Amino acid sequence: MLTKIKFEIEFPIHASPSMLYQYFSSPSGLSEWFADNVNSRGETYTFIWDGSEEKAKVLQERPDEKVKFKWIDNNDDKTYFEFRIEVDEITKDVSLIITDFAEEDEIEDAKMFWENQIDELKHKIGA
Repeated sequence: MLTKIKFEIEFPIHASPSMLYQYFSSPSGLSEWFADNVNSRGETYTFIWDGSEEKAKVLQERPDEKVKFKWIDNNDDKTYFEFRIEVDEITKDVSLIITDFAEEDEIEDAKMFWENQIDELKHKIGA
């Protein structure tokens, strides 16, 4: 089994942390930019793309700061994906930091996936 490698990408976003948080902490927010449709039952979120479904469980949630998910059908216990908001103390600039895992030869594709998704998010919020 190939080991997945953790990577982080940072995206500066012109939006308030509380507004930005809504876009990845709720099914309606996530379905606006991340997947075609998102449903949730308690801690379990179902993401739908082109008719296929992926389920993820919320591992950690901190209002206006971060949400950490784990894909349920993934056997690798150490992997997760996380949306984290950081605010620069001096400039007050807001960044969204994505943490994810991919196999070594898939990291570039994974980063490209996130760049496309975040472009969509920025477009939605006009940032």
